[in-house]
Amino acid sequence: MNLHEYQAKQLFADYGLPVCKGIVVDDAEKVAGAIEDIGGKKWMVKVQVHAGGRGKAGGVKCVHDAEEARAFAQQWLGKNLITYQTDAKGQPVSKILVEACTAISQELYLGAVIDRSSCRIVFMASLEGGVEIEQVAAKRPEKILKTFIDPLTGPQSSQGRELALGLELEGDQINQFIELFLGLAKLFQDLDLSLLEINPLVITSEGNLQCLDGKINIDGNALYRQPKLQEMADPSQDDEREVLAAHWDLNYVALDGNIGCMVNGAGLAMGTMDIIQLHGGKPANFLDVG
Repeated sequence: MNLHEYQAKQLFADYGLPVCKGIVVDDAEKVAGAIEDIGGKKWMVKVQVHAGGRGKAGGVKCVHDAEEARAFAQQWLGKNLITYQTDAKGQPVSKILVEACTAISQELYLGAVIDRSSCRIVFMASLEGGVEIEQVAAKRPEKILKTFIDPLTGPQSSQGRELALGLELEGDQINQFIELFLGLAKLFQDLDLSLLEINPLVITSEGNLQCLDGKINIDGNALYRQPKLQEMADPSQDDEREVLAAHWDLNYVALDGNIGCMVNGAGLAMGTMDIIQLHGGKPANFLDVG
């Protein structure tokens, strides 16, 4: 299950991690009030969808007054945002996150996933912040720093320090990063996450670390013990076919083709899709019925 950026940042704040002040709105007429509550002279307005590439698609903007922010909200609320990670229809926009504008000195990357081969949580960090980590892994894999969390001993301050030094942090920034690393590791384990990403993690003009963006995926198999997180689900961001299939406990993934697949067994289902593709067809779905 995916969360919106504003929800991820709420969880970050709950764990004492550094985020800028922000307010989420679902009505263009509420934007002015949000800006007044936040204060400052410039603000970031961001559409909330379960997809990357929002900035390049026009879904993120720096505004200088309430009227400009209201116009942005009017432009997007009730519309669909199309990015390189969505289908041709895009994702519906029902909320806008309004945040204080942060003066940035440097952008970094920090993320964590489950490494299936080692059966451990792996944290990844890079000086290449603000770009897709997949691009860095493909073109400059040596730029990605990694540390694995031992499930018996848990995260160690020394691991956070090693990553901080690899990111060329100095002085109090190292201590800030260690606290951030330990907090994120606890959040990852407590909430049964499958992915956590801060891109970018920034160094502000004052020299402090701040989570400027946030992405969280929760392990669907563990949702039964995370009732509060279940309440944060946004079905509007899911393919309606997948929502219907999930209601009947079917393992279904919607695709863009026109040949339907109903197969008994995940391995056979994937093999069937491969054969269809091999002969020039395009599967409309993955469906394991048993």
